[in-house]
Parts: sequence; structure tokens; C-alpha cells
Amino acid sequence: MSELVTIKSSHSGIELRLNANLPFPDLLKAVEEKFRQSADFFKNAKMAVSFSGRTLSISEEEQLIQVITQTTNLEIICIIDHDERKELIYKRAVTQCLSEREKSDGQFYRGTLKRRQLLESESSIVILGDVEFGAKVVAKGNIIILGTLYGSVHAGAAGDRNAFIIALSMQPQRLVIGDIEAKRQLIYQDSLSINGPQIAVVDGKRIYLDPLIE
Repeated sequence: MSELVTIKSSHSGIELRLNANLPFPDLLKAVEEKFRQSADFFKNAKMAVSFSGRTLSISEEEQLIQVITQTTNLEIICIIDHDERKELIYKRAVTQCLSEREKSDGQFYRGTLKRRQLLESESSIVILGDVEFGAKVVAKGNIIILGTLYGSVHAGAAGDRNAFIIALSMQPQRLVIGDIEAKRQLIYQDSLSINGPQIAVVDGKRIYLDPLIE
């Protein structure tokens, strides 16, 4: 079983390395056995999980998560891609949301927000997908987008200028933090000069865009 499924600790949770050739029903059984043996180790832990070794469909990912949670008391807070380029932003996103969850007010949303969709949060939110043009996100806390921001976002919606907005790429239709709205042209120009993940923060009476990874 150990050659079919390997559990490895990562910065943002656990990485599950899966045999590429095993039929999926047999793989499910192997995962169940592996986690049954490790149940005492995980106890009531909350963490993210990533899969490597084979390509999985969304349905297969869901079945694997169901087996893991039924076999242990481990709470999977999100599934992340195995991508070294995103490792730091995932780590920061998970750390931030875990902190919020301890206060019972953190939120994850998995999927791309389409045109005319509105997503609201009473706290911070991590979006595992893009925010398309015409979509809108409003949160009283921080907004972390593990994808591209094309739509409108408002972080610190209760007036908190200390909130921030993170995205792998920013080309926002509208961007607001607290009661400060960014000038779209300035944000667009800043975004063009930054490679990789970007963070928007308030400094004085203006919103600035900086690289997340120096």
C-alpha cells in the first residue's frame, strides 16, 4: 500500500502522491487503508491537500476527499494545485484563512465567478479560481484570489483600510479597499510592471499594487 499512496507534508498542508497506473477503485481502497493507518496522527487537524502523480477529475478528487474525511477526523479546508510557482501564495492564503477559521468566520470558494455573479463574505475569503469581468466580490475582510481578477472587488467593506486584496494577476474592473477606490488606469499600469502574484493595499489615500513575492 505504501508504494501506491504516499503522504508528504507540505508548507500548506499535505501532498498525496498517487500511483499513476492503479485503477481508480483500487486507488480509493489504497487511500482509505493509508489514512486508516494514520488516523491517530491527524486527529482533528484542519489543512489543505494537494494531489500529485496522476491527473484527477473533479469527481475523483471529491471521492478521495470523502474517503479521507470518513476514515479520519481530518478536515480538508481546500484542494490546491501542485504548482511550485504558487506555493508561497497558497501558503499565505491557507495561513490567513486558517487564522480566520479559528474565529469561525473564514471562507473558501472553489470555482470561477462568472459575469453577474455576486459573492459576499462577512470576513476574509479565498477564491480558488478567476473572477471574470462583470462578477463582483464583497468582503468585510481580505480577498485572496488564486486566479486572475477581471471583475470588481471590495475588501474591508465595513470601512477597514487595513484589508488587502491578492491575486495571481490583476486586471480589475473596479477595486475598492475600505472607503478608498483605486484609479483603474493606475492599477492597470502597476499590474503590467509586476510579474507574478500581486497585492493591493492602501497607503495614505491611495491604493497601491505591489509584488507579493519580492
